[in-house]
Amino acid sequence: MEDQGKKLTFFQKTPIQCPLCETVFYREELLTGGGRMIAGPLTRDLRRIYEPSKKFGEIFPLIYPITVCPTCFFAVFPQDFLSPPEKNKGALLEQMEKRKESLKPLFPDLDFARPRTLKEGVASYILAVFCYDYFTKEFSPTIKQGVCCLRAAWCCNDLHRKFPNENYDYLAANLYRKARFFYTQAVEREQRGLEPMSGMKVLGPDLDKDYGYDGVLYLNGLLELLYGPRNDKEKRIQTLTTAKRYVAKIFGMGKASKQKPSALLDQARELYEEINKALEQIGVQVGPEEETEENE
Repeated sequence: MEDQGKKLTFFQKTPIQCPLCETVFYREELLTGGGRMIAGPLTRDLRRIYEPSKKFGEIFPLIYPITVCPTCFFAVFPQDFLSPPEKNKGALLEQMEKRKESLKPLFPDLDFARPRTLKEGVASYILAVFCYDYFTKEFSPTIKQGVCCLRAAWCCNDLHRKFPNENYDYLAANLYRKARFFYTQAVEREQRGLEPMSGMKVLGPDLDKDYGYDGVLYLNGLLELLYGPRNDKEKRIQTLTTAKRYVAKIFGMGKASKQKPSALLDQARELYEEINKALEQIGVQVGPEEETEENE
């Protein structure tokens, strides 16, 4: 008999029916407590690292949040799973084989009916990015796609650490670039009133703490700095200048608080300086007057 004290996950007793193909399945959930999750450092892109425990080994909480139908590979966050836009349900079902085929070169043996591995975790987020293309603006699909790409990149880094010769680092870099695109789009759409972010109640980006809209602005700046296009100098200047303005808003409005934790404020200030240096390296003069204006 399996030792319950050593289990990492369980399958819910209440079944879920896929709103597209009507498959009935049971969602896997991560057990917490009992020394399973030992919080480690926070990375610069706001990921919480968990230390391996002697009893449970390595744990990857990020591989479980997306609900995935094991038959048609419809995949989204749990709050959206049962209510895809009615007008697009047919299109989502029609895309079933395309979703499956697109992942076969990367992960040929996916099985969402069994306990997940890192490969199912990465795949679940990639599938969700596909599926959110068919969700309307009230669901805030763009920021959800950004978070999914970012988390998938994190999980690919974990895979690269375990399997360094399988090119998961290359996949991670591509996912970071896609995350940059979606974060930029999400901020622009929010600013222009085209798509609110309120459809994603917890902006994360990780599971342990919600850094809210400030976290989105910070990550938009970080991803733009690290993964933004480099070939077009004028565009690079424009995107970095916009990102810098957003980052300045994080620490330009008072001291640390529950909404603006000191860790994020410190990271934002460092990022602001890095963006300034990047702009100077491509010929933009950043003087004290401009910096004062940004901090007002």
